[in-house]
Amino acid sequence: MEKRWNIIAADTVKVQALQNALKIHPILCELLVQRGISDFDAAKDFFRPNLKHLHDPWLMKDMSKAVDRIDTALKNNQKILVYGDYDVDGTTSVATLYQFLRQLTENLDYYIPHRYKEGYGVSKIGIDFAKDNGFDLIISVDCGIKSTELIAYAKGLGMDFIICDHHLPDEILPPAVAILNAKQKDCNYPYKELCGCGVVFKLITALAQKHNLPEESYLQYLDLVATAIAADIVPITDENRTMAFFGVQKVNENPSPGLKALMELAKQTGSMRITNLVFAVAPRINAAGRMDDAKKAVQLFIEKDYEKALALGELLQQDNLDRREADTTITEEALEQIEQDPLHHSKKSSVVFQANWHKGVVGIVASRLIEKHYKPTVVLTQNGEVITGSARSVNGFNLYEALHACRAHLLGYGGHFAAAGMTMAAEALEDFKVAFEAAVATRITKDQLTPEITINASLPLDDISMQFFQIISQMEPFGPENMRPVFIAKGVYDTGYSKLAKDLHISLNVTQGKTNVRGIGYNMPEHMKLVKSGKPFDIVFHLQLNEWQGNQSVQMQVIDIKPSA
Repeated sequence: MEKRWNIIAADTVKVQALQNALKIHPILCELLVQRGISDFDAAKDFFRPNLKHLHDPWLMKDMSKAVDRIDTALKNNQKILVYGDYDVDGTTSVATLYQFLRQLTENLDYYIPHRYKEGYGVSKIGIDFAKDNGFDLIISVDCGIKSTELIAYAKGLGMDFIICDHHLPDEILPPAVAILNAKQKDCNYPYKELCGCGVVFKLITALAQKHNLPEESYLQYLDLVATAIAADIVPITDENRTMAFFGVQKVNENPSPGLKALMELAKQTGSMRITNLVFAVAPRINAAGRMDDAKKAVQLFIEKDYEKALALGELLQQDNLDRREADTTITEEALEQIEQDPLHHSKKSSVVFQANWHKGVVGIVASRLIEKHYKPTVVLTQNGEVITGSARSVNGFNLYEALHACRAHLLGYGGHFAAAGMTMAAEALEDFKVAFEAAVATRITKDQLTPEITINASLPLDDISMQFFQIISQMEPFGPENMRPVFIAKGVYDTGYSKLAKDLHISLNVTQGKTNVRGIGYNMPEHMKLVKSGKPFDIVFHLQLNEWQGNQSVQMQVIDIKPSA
């Protein structure tokens, strides 16, 4: 699939000023300015994360109310229920708060709603469970901010709620005793991009300070916080970056037994990074809620015995194998449906449906279809009497707006700019397909239908060095708003030593002037003809470390190749 290349620029005045201050390569200064870092102190804080950079938890609106209500529960021996969502952020949030509170009380339990029986967020079944089991206080984590009516229902039953959430609040807030959410309009907390587990971390920090507990009483959960930050795709900026930095450090040095078990099952033997948490650990945690019951993910995280944690991890591993099998099968069937539609090439959207597809993987399948056919995509399945499904968008297109335009054909829908879910009556399917295609076609631009690669800077081959790479590595952990830098080298030639490995991957050896650099381009056999043409070409790439027989060198991990202009 042809991709657009977008080379972003940095403010040249700021770049020059930063270079004068730091005395490092101007391209590194470009990267820093692109990340909003334009003076010596900001650069120092960025390259040297420190736990002292974390903001005071008491700055968050309602923090005193939340701590006071928990203290009342502790003094009066009231029962506390920690209630969380079934994804990575939710299960790590529950495990973190539950384990911390266990240091203060035994009168405690946790609850994860069943994805298919109860749906997302706070449920009536969950509230009734709390009432029937004598709970006085419910603390919702990674959910609750949208549950106004259900929290009013709980209040009517005599139970208090504390909400720890990071999703955008509505105008009318739930009648909770305290709401911890930095996105509230009147919350003065200086950082707004925490994930759910990040909000929980602020609460346990405040509780530890109130109860004069040592810092380790809450810092020990940073590995779970880092896992949530990675999986929830929040910006890796400000204190998210600090928590991720020290959390990944803990993952590598002293992970909790549950995370250690998942890493072993995922065959993660090298140094762990955010990307390992995203692609190897997070899918195994999410699989529990997708295929069965996410409670076992919490059981895994709170287990102190490694052998028992490994046994629980194997259950998640099996869920993940089942998830992958369903994902592969459904993706193949969905692609076949698309290919059998003679009009699909002229459409601006993809909508596929089969009654027996597993609803736990339809969102993943939608993402897979976009990799092949770059269009806003809806994957639907049957759930009892209704059709239900997930939608995923392409970069820059507002999916929620398009679904809102189709609301006459839907029983319900929710989500955001890039991803959403919906339900409809079975008889509405064909009308929905027509309406969704029309809604997308009238709103989407030609550029939005072509995948884009954002390039940070032009990097001549003779500037690639181990020292340059080591400074790039100090910009980790990488993630949204602090992505691994992408470079372009223009007008390079094959040295004659480039070759195809396993008929799939390009083992690249290129020259530019007097400098030769090696690279690897995975699953790119179609570019081999251009590489071997004898003509100049441009390469887009990351830098990576290549280790061979004890020797280390910097090489390119190729993203795309085009003929030079």
